[in-house]
Amino acid sequence: MSVRVICINKSGGFHADPHHAVSHLAWTEDGTGKTGKNTRLEMYDWIKNQNGVAYVLDSRGNKAFVATRENAHGTKYLQTYADQVWTDNLLALPECS
Repeated sequence: MSVRVICINKSGGFHADPHHAVSHLAWTEDGTGKTGKNTRLEMYDWIKNQNGVAYVLDSRGNKAFVATRENAHGTKYLQTYADQVWTDNLLALPECS
């Protein structure tokens, strides 16, 4: 199963890295159209431990896949990559209402 992330929510306050500020991600499931919203850590676990696949579409319709990352302090976060390059497509998504 794969899902397309359609918007994000960011938590308030200072964050050393803007990717850590993402608190929730809303998505649409491919094939079924089912929608949902999960925390960053729930999505991290789904991708890393349950073989989930998530992606973002850019303005030209190109996919950037969402991958799990962890910083030196152990903070778990998500970031997109395309053509084996880390990108900020996730951060470019609109805020969820």
